[in-house]
Amino acid sequence: MCACATRLSFFWGIGMNFYMEIAKLRAARRLWSTLIRDKFQPKNPKSLLLRTHCQTSGWSLTEQDPYNNVVRTVIEAMAAVFGGTQSLHTNSFDEALGLPTVKSARIARNTQIIIQEESGIPKVADPWGGSHMMEALTDDVYNTALKFIQEIEEMGGMAKAVAEGIPKLRIEECAARKQARIDSGAEVIVGVNKYRLEKEETVEVLAIDNTAVRQKQVDKLKKVRESRDSVEAKKCLSAIEECARTREGNLLGLAVAAARARCSVGEITDAMKAVFGEHKASSRMVSGAYRSEFGEHEEITVAHNRVADFKKLEGRNPRLLVAKMGQDGHDRGAKVIATGFADLGFDVDIGPLFQTPLEVAQQAVDADVHCVGVSTLAAGHKTLVPELIKELRLLNRPDILVICGGVIPPQDYDFLYKSGVCCIFGPGTRIPQAAMEVIDSIEKSLESIRQAM
Repeated sequence: MCACATRLSFFWGIGMNFYMEIAKLRAARRLWSTLIRDKFQPKNPKSLLLRTHCQTSGWSLTEQDPYNNVVRTVIEAMAAVFGGTQSLHTNSFDEALGLPTVKSARIARNTQIIIQEESGIPKVADPWGGSHMMEALTDDVYNTALKFIQEIEEMGGMAKAVAEGIPKLRIEECAARKQARIDSGAEVIVGVNKYRLEKEETVEVLAIDNTAVRQKQVDKLKKVRESRDSVEAKKCLSAIEECARTREGNLLGLAVAAARARCSVGEITDAMKAVFGEHKASSRMVSGAYRSEFGEHEEITVAHNRVADFKKLEGRNPRLLVAKMGQDGHDRGAKVIATGFADLGFDVDIGPLFQTPLEVAQQAVDADVHCVGVSTLAAGHKTLVPELIKELRLLNRPDILVICGGVIPPQDYDFLYKSGVCCIFGPGTRIPQAAMEVIDSIEKSLESIRQAM
């Protein structure tokens, strides 16, 4: 451990809780140095230093009144700098609408340059040191984190805890409670649940032709495979598979050699998957967190009663499959939606990450769901969603509805509706409101089917 400690770095997300974010980074440095010193007694004092990269939150960005996001990013960036980050990524204000434009990316870049070169903030190493409030908060974060680490060690280590889904469930519970506070208005989000604009102004959003980008990449891969030494590439991939099977050798070194032989990341991954298989995360869901945090409220009662009425009429609860397709690995929002809908009485299935449209369609048919909810945050919706609808029709289940949520540019809504999507929910949509709209759509669809029989 001591040999590699100086080369390890940590990636931190920075949110809007300004003082807490500063304390988090201060506590992390103390925690790292204490654990490394006590457990490994390093000879190199640099092993005690925590290498830190931070990124401002993408989750705190809002689709509504998006220029407010510039202010949010400034606050989060300042917290990271006050906390002592060595490097920083500042998000663009329009990333809740779509991929950033050149203009918004320039504002994001200049945000950190102004902090770095105009404000003088980085000239002081730890400006909050000695503050009674900050030191107390840092101690609290440090002691709580140390308690969690000790609990994990008693379980058998982080690998075992991850395999059992324990850290994931705790994170998802926290996220569900946060969403409930926002939906209920207990936690203010300016422009979303308070101080809303009467009419949202149009914001320029970068448009991407996914089909063209994909074809361009396919053509590049084809040229690489035609020009490389195919014998050497096959030899490198076979070596990776053999190393994975025997567990003898250096997989990383073999992967580097394969890359130099012009093997693709997909080919290298497939060689290892042939032996290791593919990790499937636990699909367990947090139960009760959203509703208990929201509290007793008429809106929750109305939504829950609608589900109960649906069950009386149809003989079962409305059933929803929450799906992630393509290379979109962000599932926080999907898990919050799944938890919230389940707490309102829906039967909810959750698909694994990185599914294909066919895999999602087959899971939807096998589970006999009323609706598939596609969470999309990586600009793949114009390619993947129509393909999903096509696969459902090929499986003779055009009655299964498709809804979309996530980061979808407003100008893409019409395309998705014409493709067969029945509902679209952007960032800031309240879960009880979304649940009512989904039930309305399911009931309307079922009634149409009955009338056609």
